[in-house]
Amino acid sequence: MHILLVEDQEKLALNIQKYLEIETYAVTVIHDGRDAYERAMSQPFDLIILDINLPGMDGFAICKELREQGKKMPILMLTARGKRQEIIQGLNLGADDYLPKPFDLEELLARVRSLLRRTGPVAEQRVELSAGSVHIDTNTREVRRDGKAVDLAPKEYALLEFLLRGKGTVQSRTAILEHVWGDRDELLFSQTVDVHVAYLRRKLGRDLIRTVPGKGYFIPS
Repeated sequence: MHILLVEDQEKLALNIQKYLEIETYAVTVIHDGRDAYERAMSQPFDLIILDINLPGMDGFAICKELREQGKKMPILMLTARGKRQEIIQGLNLGADDYLPKPFDLEELLARVRSLLRRTGPVAEQRVELSAGSVHIDTNTREVRRDGKAVDLAPKEYALLEFLLRGKGTVQSRTAILEHVWGDRDELLFSQTVDVHVAYLRRKLGRDLIRTVPGKGYFIPS
């Protein structure tokens, strides 16, 4: 699942990003409000974690515009502790939940999971995905091949789920980087994609993931 984190405090944003990535979420971090709004309008995200005080465009304006444009992804708004009016305003503009600063990362994760259970892909799409003898349960993140459990690293699992959800569609390295690693820097990370594809082939069979030279990877439908 892909989360957009909009937070101008770089150290805090990095801590949140690392914590959520350990839990196998892909996280795109943006520090400027206007840039975040444009990205949210042009790219699908499963959830947005949105600070209020941002350069370029504040969190209230982002939330309001996204809802007016019909964007339905859950929004978790970060507010200043004790600012009751901020909480009320954010909820009235369409935020789904709020978390006062400073907060515990475990509580943040619990709220993210709760929002995704209620309104995210797990509630709307298939829970079980499969290709040939490979099956995954997206709730438990359990992977099986020929009925036997297969242990995958977090990024290996995230890559497999992304390719299975788009089964039959060729995914470019850029698309994979955005959804699995939350990054668009293909020059820096393209080899990382290739290495993780190789890991999956080794564990799940060489024919599971196909390569389209110059375009990317896909799992046949």
